[in-house]
Amino acid sequence: MLKNFEMTNVAVALPKQMAYGENKELYTGIEKQFVAEVFLTIDGFKGDDVADKKHHGGRDRAVCLYPWEHYAKWNEEFSTSLPPSAFGENITVKNRLERDVYIGDIYRLGEAVIQVTQGREPCHTIEKHTAVRGLLKRLVQTGYTGYLCRVLEEGTVRADSDMILLEENTHRVSVLEANDVYLRRDVPREALERLLAVPELAEHWRNKLEQRL
Repeated sequence: MLKNFEMTNVAVALPKQMAYGENKELYTGIEKQFVAEVFLTIDGFKGDDVADKKHHGGRDRAVCLYPWEHYAKWNEEFSTSLPPSAFGENITVKNRLERDVYIGDIYRLGEAVIQVTQGREPCHTIEKHTAVRGLLKRLVQTGYTGYLCRVLEEGTVRADSDMILLEENTHRVSVLEANDVYLRRDVPREALERLLAVPELAEHWRNKLEQRL
């Protein structure tokens, strides 16, 4: 059964120097800007890239999505007003929380087709970009990190495109569960094995978890 979900923002950016703190700079691609239309390739969106290719990017992590609902939570908790794509996501989407999305799920995104591969690994760049101290810790604690996808079919994505669930993964390991396994060190072996049993899991996460086993 097909299910449609609303995208609230589509954004891309190439890496550049970002000013933060007191006269500090960081080379990063986190400052995404809204686009009305953009082409999605297997390597990611045209006009989009990451600076730290060792820890970010790659075909398993070509697209970053973040749930729209979390913005209200963080704005209230930290008494702030986060801008669109504050977490460096390409797609901000409604009604697709980490608990509702399974590793391996397949979506049509405009004309393209994507597959969920892992949770987003939050880093200190988010705090530097948002100037919200403590946000990184809370992302890890809650598992509200967003998630990453590979591209199965290339195509154009527009700001008014639909995001449609085409296939729900039968292993039913949610991004929230996967985050709990990956970001914690004290999880049972059975939890590690359950996540590793999902063939569609990103290679980077698979290698890390196999080392822990």
